[in-house]
Amino acid sequence: MTEQRKVTTGHLLAVFTILIWGMTFISTKILLTDFTPVEILFFRFLIGYVVLFLLYPRPLRTASFREELLFMAAGLCGVTLYFLIENIALVYTHAASVGVIVSIGPFLTAVLAHFFLKGEKLHTRFIAGFGVALTGIILIGLNGSLILKLHPLGDLLAFLAPATWAVYSVLMRTISQRNYSTIGATRKVFFYGLLFMTPALFLFDFNLDLGRLTNRVNLSNLLFLGLGASALCFVTWNRAVGLLGAVKTSVYIYLVPVITVGASALILQERITWVTVLGTGLALGGSLISEGKSKIATTSDRDTPSYVESG
Repeated sequence: MTEQRKVTTGHLLAVFTILIWGMTFISTKILLTDFTPVEILFFRFLIGYVVLFLLYPRPLRTASFREELLFMAAGLCGVTLYFLIENIALVYTHAASVGVIVSIGPFLTAVLAHFFLKGEKLHTRFIAGFGVALTGIILIGLNGSLILKLHPLGDLLAFLAPATWAVYSVLMRTISQRNYSTIGATRKVFFYGLLFMTPALFLFDFNLDLGRLTNRVNLSNLLFLGLGASALCFVTWNRAVGLLGAVKTSVYIYLVPVITVGASALILQERITWVTVLGTGLALGGSLISEGKSKIATTSDRDTPSYVESG
């Protein structure tokens, strides 16, 4: 695969992933009628793990215990902590606040990648794009209310969520350089994510009542989250990270609230204000600015090993 083709494939995979992830909030909102947040989280990743196991049933053997620790840390940060912290934050603060704060994830990823990954340096275009996109995301979150109230505990938790995702992104970029199978690597990450999630099932309101799945709406939305947003999209996202790098891929997260707004209007008939439209334009513009080339970024992406599929 040529370098240009790798880059194009990476961008297409990132766009596809974000299109699906942008609609997950709709499915989650629908499921919250009959399920608690931790139940939705556990069931979606359990479904995802089963699907990935069927696709890649062979054991994924790591070269050393140190590499196994990379997968353990990725599962803890990208599956268990990120989603649990985000869901708990929603209990203590507004959804709009969480949406805005979580959107600093690409910036935190860029900072970590700058210090821990070769060939992924911070540059001025990225920082400028972050500022523009964040302004747009704040407007989307406000949705015309003009007031964003602070709730210290919830807002602190909301800040920790993108911090754990940034760590996950850097870990997956490191794992990608080991040339493991994308599907096998994602399955191993899911395994550790579910393993670390198990204690939380006893701390939060969890009920293993499968009778709720006889409702076709519940079943279809859980399958969407498990098959699409988890099994498929974590594979495509991890593959994109391997092809583009942690920083370039993370920029697409700016588009999640944009897609969520559009999906909410079409599916839930939620009202879109002029403030939301302006915020959407800024978020899109910021992502384009951040994706642009910069003379300050002196290290070529070609210096970084690509994510090669094996097995």
